[in-house]
Amino acid sequence: MGTFAGEQTYLNYINGEWKAASTGKTISSINPASRHEVVGYVQSSSAEDLNETVAAAKAAAKAWRKLSGAARGDYLFKAANVLERRLDEVAESMTREMGKTLPEAKGETARGVAILRYYAGEGMRKIGDVIPSTDSEALMFTTRVPLGVVGVISPWNFPVAIPIWKMAPALIYGNTVVLKPATETAVTAAKIIECFAEAGLPAGVINLITGSGSVIGQGLAEHKDVNGITFTGSNQVGKSVGQAALARGAKYQLEMGGKNPVIIADDANLDLAVDGTISGGIKSTGQKCTATSRVIVMSGIYEAFKDKLVTKVRDLKVGHGLEQGTWLGPCANENQLNTVVSYIEKGIAEGAELLVGGARPDQADLADGFYIQPTVFDKVTPDMAIAREEVFGPLLALIKVDTMEEAIALANDSDYGLSASIYTQNISNILAFIQDMDAGLVRINAETAGVELQAPFGGMKQSSSHSREQGQAAIEFFTAIKTVFLKS
Repeated sequence: MGTFAGEQTYLNYINGEWKAASTGKTISSINPASRHEVVGYVQSSSAEDLNETVAAAKAAAKAWRKLSGAARGDYLFKAANVLERRLDEVAESMTREMGKTLPEAKGETARGVAILRYYAGEGMRKIGDVIPSTDSEALMFTTRVPLGVVGVISPWNFPVAIPIWKMAPALIYGNTVVLKPATETAVTAAKIIECFAEAGLPAGVINLITGSGSVIGQGLAEHKDVNGITFTGSNQVGKSVGQAALARGAKYQLEMGGKNPVIIADDANLDLAVDGTISGGIKSTGQKCTATSRVIVMSGIYEAFKDKLVTKVRDLKVGHGLEQGTWLGPCANENQLNTVVSYIEKGIAEGAELLVGGARPDQADLADGFYIQPTVFDKVTPDMAIAREEVFGPLLALIKVDTMEEAIALANDSDYGLSASIYTQNISNILAFIQDMDAGLVRINAETAGVELQAPFGGMKQSSSHSREQGQAAIEFFTAIKTVFLKS
């Protein structure tokens, strides 16, 4: 398969072989920066193809779990080396498929390399504890065992990092994997799987199947031989996946939406706060589950903060992600563009004041892409749609408050609880924020978006099924505890 060539057909990867779907049909992956450019074609798979894929993963599970953690880690190290060697190619594919700027795509791919190396090392960590028994002649201890076959359903916004931070721990802890990526970024997913294939993982240990979410994604959740499902995506789809897994007693992990607030206190470093708000809310075209959405600003510095924010947002360069100097690329697809436009229209209709942006760019060279200007609204009230619902686009809603208590209460007034941040130098504000904020990730004097790969990640309330991804916390989902009582 080699370097990016465009309009290539990518196959499923089942039991160590690249195979076309039984349907004979493919789905085109479109460049969101130029809707007439086909990045590649991926398989439109059927339920029969899914059955074959799961069967391959199930057949490979016994031998894979019997390998030592160190041996499994060696495969991950090899995959990391291959991905590092192909970093530029994979990053370019990502930019062409979902619009992210090339520097961001390279950074994400490098993160994928780091995640693989991190989990390769996890194969040498302890997997149990000795527990005192009431029987003085017995030994009692715990060990951890893999779930079996794990289905991975990944989104389009982080097409390298998210599948890898799910697959790597699944593999190191002894599970076999079936990856169903978002169709929008399935070419990039195929390139990731190529790296695992080149690393020599045994047939059936890692598998790729592409197709519609209703057939393949939901089919994974409902499949009797899939022991665990890890999903990142929308709340609507996530709940359907979780319900299907729960109905048959399978383990499931859901990471879903966010409506993430940043609080700007009176004593905040304004330049730092403005830069962090822009980076958190507008970078990656706002298409992060941890993206800043609600900007809650104390009245004493509201006008000064607003002026600095608007000035900087106006200067952001919108353009093709492969062009040098581009700060934000297009929305990932036409549906996402239409969603963002609909929220801009709702904001105006509900009485918010549009300060900057709010329209498609007027440059002729951007006309064929799914572009939207970075947008800032003033005079937003907590009951407005742009203050309550996830937009998943470069839209910031400014809300004025008078006290820190009011700010934290407003930040918590959401169905979501993924991430939150505050800019302040006041230790009382910091401690109150840490203790009272209902979010899985809280950041002080830093943007809402971003978590280090060695730290647990996940949300509260409707943002998550309350398990955690990444870091050593991943072992909690991808394994089960077995208690052993031994007596001679």
